[in-house]
Amino acid sequence: MASSSLERLFDLRGRGTNVRTEVLAGVVTFLAMAYIIAVNPGILANAGLPREATVAATCVAAAVPCLLMGLWANYPVALAPGMGLNAFLTFSLVKGQGVSWQTAMGVVFVEGVLIALLVLVGVREAVMRAIPASLKTAIGVGIGLFIAFIGFQHAGWVVNSEATLVGPGSFRLPSTLVASLGLLVTALLMARRVRGALLLGVLATTLFAFVATRFFGANLLRPPGDVLSTPDLSTFGALDIGAALSLKLAAAIFAFLMADFFDTMGTVVAVGRQAGLTTRDGSLPRLNRVLLVDSLAAAWGGLCSASSVTSYVESAAGVSEGGRTGLSTVVVGLLFLLAMFFAPLIAAVPQEATAPALIVVGFLMLSQVRELDFEDVGSALPAFITLLAIPLTFNIARGIALGFLAYVLIALFQGRAARVPILLWVVALLFALSLIL
Repeated sequence: MASSSLERLFDLRGRGTNVRTEVLAGVVTFLAMAYIIAVNPGILANAGLPREATVAATCVAAAVPCLLMGLWANYPVALAPGMGLNAFLTFSLVKGQGVSWQTAMGVVFVEGVLIALLVLVGVREAVMRAIPASLKTAIGVGIGLFIAFIGFQHAGWVVNSEATLVGPGSFRLPSTLVASLGLLVTALLMARRVRGALLLGVLATTLFAFVATRFFGANLLRPPGDVLSTPDLSTFGALDIGAALSLKLAAAIFAFLMADFFDTMGTVVAVGRQAGLTTRDGSLPRLNRVLLVDSLAAAWGGLCSASSVTSYVESAAGVSEGGRTGLSTVVVGLLFLLAMFFAPLIAAVPQEATAPALIVVGFLMLSQVRELDFEDVGSALPAFITLLAIPLTFNIARGIALGFLAYVLIALFQGRAARVPILLWVVALLFALSLIL
């Protein structure tokens, strides 16, 4: 009876799948993206958020949008706090501009509401059509490099240097050796196409950290007091929306909005095509529902104090296992809720253990660079500026702004300004204003 109800609710037979396949796909997707439960608290801890509370916040922030995406949009696209966006919040907003984490979460909430409004009036799709593919690709690649750079720092491969800004770390340190060994294990798992390689890599590196602490006095791991606990939701609703509406944070709100624009559309289109959900003309049915869920998820992430929530390209792992409907996404949501009760265990994971995941995620995002046409300087050079400026300035917004401005200015001096969509000129003008202000 339950099986037949699920078949009707998610149109399993119409999409050539069944309950068993969808459940398996959901588990695989969860394993592919569950590293965020450990990685997100590690990054946000640098902004001053408590680890255990952020573990619970991360799980809740992911679970609710996954359930909504599955039950309402019926898409095999899972969501969770976005990598890159959490780093931007921590290092650009909190550490860079000196705002409180409560205000930074307010920025995320405001951005989510704005992008939801843009979806409702149809602007989001219109702007997405106006942005050249080269810049969309460059933003993803640049964020990937940014994430990998943070992973290098956590692994101890890169350290601060007064003379050269950055310098090589020491492999005599137990922390660096542990992180390096963890990256090797993660790479081997991925080379063998093991499902959940990133999560297994985090677990293996945590085990190495335990051994180094227990037997070699490395002090890398603090054993948790408990394995299970009541979820700590103390940071839920702690955002400061009033402070986020300050004029000086307008550029940050816009940067979050732009990042959400590109990341989500690329993910949804890629996963939708892989799942065979596109129509004959290449469009995706119920796309507005998907975009609206993703937009509301961003605001929800701010409300949960977990950073902006976005669609995950790791959903493709579940699709490769046969997932075709929202049932697999519902399974992901339920697993995130279950993980919330293991907060003490997850919060004990050291940053050295999450470094391999950061580096590998950056590597995966870098693969998009093959889509760039380096013979076309007018599109390739702005893309290059974007993808390089994001990690080197340690500021996603600045990298995007420089790339957009380079694109329209080169087009202007090449005499092809008329080919640039009006909306792109508007976006470039807004970026120019944000740089000046």
